[in-house]
Amino acid sequence: MFNNLTNLMFLIILMLGSIISISSNSWLGAWMGLEINLLSFIPLLSNLKNSTSTESALKYFIIQALASTTLLFVILLLSFNQNLVPSLNPNLNIILNSALLMKMGAAPFHSWFPEVMEGLSWLMSFILMTWQKIAPMVLISYCYFSKFIMMAVILSVIVGSIGGFNQTNLRSLMAYSSINHLGWMLGSLMISTMYWLTYFLFYTFLSMAIIYTFNFLNIFYFNQIFSSLNNNPIMKFSLFCNFLSLGGLPPFTGFLPKWIVIQALSELNLFLIIIMVMMTLITLFFYIRLTYSAFMIQSLQPSWSKLWEIKTPNSVMLMNFMSMFGLILITFIYLII
Repeated sequence: MFNNLTNLMFLIILMLGSIISISSNSWLGAWMGLEINLLSFIPLLSNLKNSTSTESALKYFIIQALASTTLLFVILLLSFNQNLVPSLNPNLNIILNSALLMKMGAAPFHSWFPEVMEGLSWLMSFILMTWQKIAPMVLISYCYFSKFIMMAVILSVIVGSIGGFNQTNLRSLMAYSSINHLGWMLGSLMISTMYWLTYFLFYTFLSMAIIYTFNFLNIFYFNQIFSSLNNNPIMKFSLFCNFLSLGGLPPFTGFLPKWIVIQALSELNLFLIIIMVMMTLITLFFYIRLTYSAFMIQSLQPSWSKLWEIKTPNSVMLMNFMSMFGLILITFIYLII
């Protein structure tokens, strides 16, 4: 197992790879940045000494290598024929967008994403859900094909909503939730890069609040939530309010980025935003079903349960508070200003 200094070095190289890919002025430089990012992320995935993390690292490497090969194929076509322009060639543009969608795990190239997430630690899951989507998303904004991206948005919100049913693994649930939010991020990217950045920052914060709680409690399955939080009702309430906030239920913070996207995208494509909202309601359904069962299940508590009560750190409670009441705080600040 690597030491902390080595892990930190791989994380820095991972971030530098994404920055190189974003700031490059050529497709070859962007491809090199993605490869640096990939080669630094694989050792972090296989850091744990178990078969599941190794399997997840192998699956991630194979899929990313396939996407990188496809992207390099398009780059070579562009370099051999200077007359080829992705924005003017629909077939070439679809292949380029498909490779980048496969990189980030958007539908219809999503099947690897939940399988890889099942074998990762919570920290690696958070990086895969957030940071690893930045470079492909920015590259798509340079040459996205609107009709193809619209199809990817619809498929992502549908797969992310329906795929979350009957999931007992929290990492699989977060993976399908990430696919659903990826559809919203692609939809916001069709408006402007600023809308995408706003939605991405809110999604990163909400995911951090939930995953930090899961990592602190060391829970990976639904039944562990009921047993671990049995003696801490405040923590249980905060956790499931974070779920509802991640689903975009008002008046929680997660409703604000969806509100912004709905207001802007409804003026451009009303049909698309109706489908996105309908699929989000399905996501909220199984979040509320999970929350309802957690609150309604009666469990006996021994008289000495307070001796084992979980001491929640202030950082967890602060993030939970911002996730639940951020919309109210933002509205209050706006009224003051």
